[in-house]
Amino acid sequence: MDEFLIALGADLDELADRTLCKDLVVPARRRGDQSPHVNRAMYGTWGEWVYVLEDWGMATSATGYRKVESMRPAPDEEIVCVTLNAWSPPQRIIHAPGDGSARQAEFGEDTGEDSALDAALHAVGAVFPSIGEVGEAAAVAHFEEHGPQLPEAVFTAVGDYSGLSIDRAAVEAGDLSAVLIPMV
Repeated sequence: MDEFLIALGADLDELADRTLCKDLVVPARRRGDQSPHVNRAMYGTWGEWVYVLEDWGMATSATGYRKVESMRPAPDEEIVCVTLNAWSPPQRIIHAPGDGSARQAEFGEDTGEDSALDAALHAVGAVFPSIGEVGEAAAVAHFEEHGPQLPEAVFTAVGDYSGLSIDRAAVEAGDLSAVLIPMV
């Protein structure tokens, strides 16, 4: 777990402290400050999975895996990254299945790899019909009706795929360990 967080930019000393999110202070930035902006990231493990929950509307690994060598998926390392991309839509799922590559899909699509993750997305209705399949009017109507539930469906599918379950009350209370991650 620590190696993944270090690859995202976590400070070794801060990581060793295992500070709860509710107690972690994000330093104020002053005009002219050249240090990178940082955001809180809660983290933990569930089975063989490491999870990272960031509070800035995006996922650091999604913004950095192409640019930062340490964030690139390694062979034999599976990563599922769900990013809302609040500042740079569209919302995406990035899946590195463990072969050193990464596949991505926008919310409402699957990765096109016919994988178990794709099956989980289909099973919960997180894959919408395309214009080519049903025509523009039907695709738009489906999105308007089901679009608001799409993020929840995607997170449900990823949880079903990975077996990952994160205590929502603990997240909301800030009762998970956290570190500061610099924006990439």
